[in-house]
This record gives sequence, structure tokens and C-alpha cells, in this order.
Amino acid sequence: MDFTQTTNMNTDAVDSIFNSQYMNVGDFLDKAFKYIINFFDPSYHVPYLGNGIKLAFAFLSIFFIFIITYTFIRMLEIRKKEHEYLHHEVHEYAQKHKIEEMKKWERGGGEFLNKRWNVVLEYLFSENSGDWKLAVIEADGMLDALLDQLGFKGENLGEKLKSANQESFRSLSYAWEVHIIRNKIAHEGSDFELSQREAKRVIALYEQIFREFGYI
Repeated sequence: MDFTQTTNMNTDAVDSIFNSQYMNVGDFLDKAFKYIINFFDPSYHVPYLGNGIKLAFAFLSIFFIFIITYTFIRMLEIRKKEHEYLHHEVHEYAQKHKIEEMKKWERGGGEFLNKRWNVVLEYLFSENSGDWKLAVIEADGMLDALLDQLGFKGENLGEKLKSANQESFRSLSYAWEVHIIRNKIAHEGSDFELSQREAKRVIALYEQIFREFGYI
């Protein structure tokens, strides 16, 4: 028996499996698909399953699909909330660490390079809520003096910030944020509410700016 005869026999065997001699695969798959579709059709009769049992299976399938979908969505929501919570905690810890460091210096733990920063901290940790605004105003005055030393030109702090760029001033966005708050304090006066918590956050941003240039 040569190679050609062997090949022909193998081909015939394969063909015979997928032809009607054994079974019609296409017909089998078609019937299986129709059975799955019709299983959930109450009008379709299955000899060994009553319509009541079929409906029960259908409702159970829908119920479990709902539970799986709901569980998946809740898991996504929980993970999102966990991520937001951790991000908030990390931010709070960083801010708290900065404030604790400022408290230590304010209590005599060391000397700042710039003596005006001691004045800022005295206002910040005062029991008088009006002093918290003074802390921001004093820190903004320090920022204005810093920009003068750095060579930024302008008639006021706002113009000096406009002449800066992110490459030479990495914390420029922070400088704009705190300066805007200072302007609200100056323009709105007693109508502008500033909690000590918010004042500490603002002063912590000023500190980051000053440390970038070794100003305190």
C-alpha cells in the first residue's frame, strides 16, 4: 500500500465521520442550538420536563445572572471607594506631617532661615480666627519678596506670577492657588470664611513653595 492510498483512506475516514454514515455534525449543532433557545420558551414541550420546571429554571437563571452582575458592579464601586479613601489618607498624612513639623519649629524646635515664617506660624496656631487670615496674608507677602529675589518683574504679585513658567517654578500652580485665596481674604474681608484647617492647608502649600527655593 503506497502513500497515496494511505492518504486517500485517511481522508475517506475523516469524511465518513462528518457525513451521514456516522452523524451529521451540522444538523447536530443546529438541533442543540434550537434546544437551548426553545428551553426557555414555555410553549415548547420537552417530554421529561414540565413547563413549570422549565419556567423555574428560567427564573433561576435570570436571578443568578442578576446576582452576578450586581456583585460585579458592587466590587467595582468598592474598589473605587477604597482607592479614593487611600488617596485621601495619604494626602492627609502628608499635610499632617507638614503641620506637625511647623508646630515643632514654632515651639522652639529650631530656627527658620527666614524669620518672617515664625510670624506666619504664630498667626496660624493662634486661638483667634482672625489671625488665620493674617497668616495667609503674611505668607503671601513672603512669596512676593521671594519672587523679587528671583528676578520676576511686575507691579504686583499677580503680574510676577504671570511672568513665571513651570520649568523655572515647579510649584507655580500652588502659588496661583494660594495667591487667589489671599486676594479673596483681602477683597471680601470678614465675609470670607477661613477655617483653621483650610488655613493650615494653604500655609502648607506656601511652605512647599518656599522650600523649593530654600527660602525658609
